[in-house]
Amino acid sequence: MMRQESIDMGDLSYAPCRYGNSRILFRGPRKPLDRPYIAFIGGTETYGKFIEKPFPSLVETALRQICVNFGCVNGGIDAFVNDPTIMEICHAADMTVVQVLGANNLSNRFYSVHPRRNDRFLRASTVLQAIYPEVDFTEFSFTRHLLGRLFEISPERFDIVVHELRQAWLARMQNMLRQIGPHSMLLWFSDEPLDDTDWAARPGQLQTDPLFVTATMIDTLRPLVRTVVVANPSELALGQGTMGMHYPPSQKSIAAEMLGVRCHAEAAAKLITALRDEMFKI
Repeated sequence: MMRQESIDMGDLSYAPCRYGNSRILFRGPRKPLDRPYIAFIGGTETYGKFIEKPFPSLVETALRQICVNFGCVNGGIDAFVNDPTIMEICHAADMTVVQVLGANNLSNRFYSVHPRRNDRFLRASTVLQAIYPEVDFTEFSFTRHLLGRLFEISPERFDIVVHELRQAWLARMQNMLRQIGPHSMLLWFSDEPLDDTDWAARPGQLQTDPLFVTATMIDTLRPLVRTVVVANPSELALGQGTMGMHYPPSQKSIAAEMLGVRCHAEAAAKLITALRDEMFKI
């Protein structure tokens, strides 16, 4: 597995590791859990794909406290909420930072996703098949490809899908935050503003992240967390592109779409301030 990570991820050493009975491979090195620690839950950004020191590492250095990175490449909420080991570790943490992930990569009444690689579409329910009888669902392997096709066929019917995904996202997030307990905070790490702009009105539409999540949805979760940290990268950070990132030439275009080194530094700075404030109150 180490060799595979090296081939796929460039020249970085991700030292993949597992915790307890969890089946997910997280970024290492494996951290001790017998001392005070901060846990980080999230997707590709939290994992720090192509980034030597992603924001959890920068926070660890600044606060001089163990930071356990539970970022999962292409992971969604389902990867964590259904993993008792990770939920227990987060519950025992001094604080858990939960990156806000999109509403597209989770199982719902309309379709199922892979339990760990949540961007992988598995199957459509009979309900979705009834709403879209003209679609051959065997053609799809990824949720965004599926959703793009459904929207293209019928924007009107697609509104039903978006509503279901948002309801499922809220229920799943509430479940996860209750399992984690009162010492948690949300992180909005995106070049998209945290507001109620309709997803279809955004420049990237279905390519935006976190997809379908609005400020109103985040407000619903505020009673369950200590604070919400909004980390929108500056124009300067976004302008640096892939500078300082480590990736194989074959994945240059993928790296170019990701938040880069300076974006992580800015997110870490906001988290450090928020963590100092909130942990002082505990």
